[in-house]
Amino acid sequence: MSSSPHLPASWTRTLARAVLYAISLPALAAAPESAAPGGPAQALRATHQRLSDKLDHSSFGRPVQLDSSETANGLEGDIYAVIDHPLSEVTAAFKGSAHWCELLTLHINNRRCRIGTAQGRETLTLYVVRRYDKPVDQAFELPFIYRVASATPENLSVELSAASGPFGTSNYRVTLEAVALDERKSFVHFSYGYDHNMMVRVATQAYLATFGRDKVGFTVVGKAADGKPEYIRGLRGLVERNAMRYFLTLDAYLSSDAADAAERRQRHWFAGAEQYPRQLHEVDLDTYLALKREDRQRDGAGR
Repeated sequence: MSSSPHLPASWTRTLARAVLYAISLPALAAAPESAAPGGPAQALRATHQRLSDKLDHSSFGRPVQLDSSETANGLEGDIYAVIDHPLSEVTAAFKGSAHWCELLTLHINNRRCRIGTAQGRETLTLYVVRRYDKPVDQAFELPFIYRVASATPENLSVELSAASGPFGTSNYRVTLEAVALDERKSFVHFSYGYDHNMMVRVATQAYLATFGRDKVGFTVVGKAADGKPEYIRGLRGLVERNAMRYFLTLDAYLSSDAADAAERRQRHWFAGAEQYPRQLHEVDLDTYLALKREDRQRDGAGR
C-alpha cells in the first residue's frame, strides 16, 4: 500500500516505530481452546499434537512454529515451541513479575522496567524507545497488569495486559502457557498482540511501504527468481519480528542461571537474534552490551 500524502514523514515514522516496538498479545484469543474439556493442560497438549508435524519439520532448525494474523482491530502473533526444560524450571523462571522485568529488558528497545502494585494487583511498567539509541526519557510507557492465571504441576499460564499504549494503540496482551511433555521437555505457547485504530494502521502501512520496505517477517510466501525464499512483509511481518524477539527473551532467560545472569542472558539473546539476520539484525554485539550495561548502571540494577 502506498503512503498517504496527508501524513508527514516524521509523524509517520514515530507512529510506526511506536507500534513496532510496543509489546503485547492476544492471550484472550486462546481462551476457547483453554476452556476445552480436560482443562488448559489438556488443551495445550492437544495443540502440541495438532502441530507435531510442523514442529518436527520446522524451518527454524528447532521445534518452533510461528503464526501471525491481522485482526479487525490489530495484530496477533503466536509462537509454539518444544523446549528442553522441565515444567518445574519453566514455572520457577516465569512465575514472578520481577523475573518478567528482567527478561523483557533483554529486548534491545526495552530500556527500563518497574514493578509495583495497583488496586491490589501486580503491575509491570515497561519503558520502550522507538529506536535502540534513543534516551530513556523519550521512551513510551506500557503499564501492564501481571497475573498468574494458573500454576500447577501440570501447567503454567501467565498473562500481562495493558489497556492503552502510545498513539492510539490499545488492549496490549502477552501470554505464556506451558505444559509438561515429559520429565525433561515442555511445550510452550507465547502469544503477543495489540489493537490499533485506523490512524495508526494507515501510518504503520505507510512506514512499511517506505522506510520499512526492506523489512520482512518469517513466514515464507513464495520463491524469488534466484530460488531464495520470499518472506512475508507488511503488518504481519512486523508482528512476526517482534513476537520472535520476545520469544528469544524467554529462551535466553531460561537458558542461563542466576549466578552470572545479566551478561550471559544478553549474549544468549543477541546470538539467538543473529540466527535470523534478515529479520532481526540491528546492531553489533558490543553496542548491544554497552546499552544494556548503561541501563543497569543507571538504574542501579546488578542483574
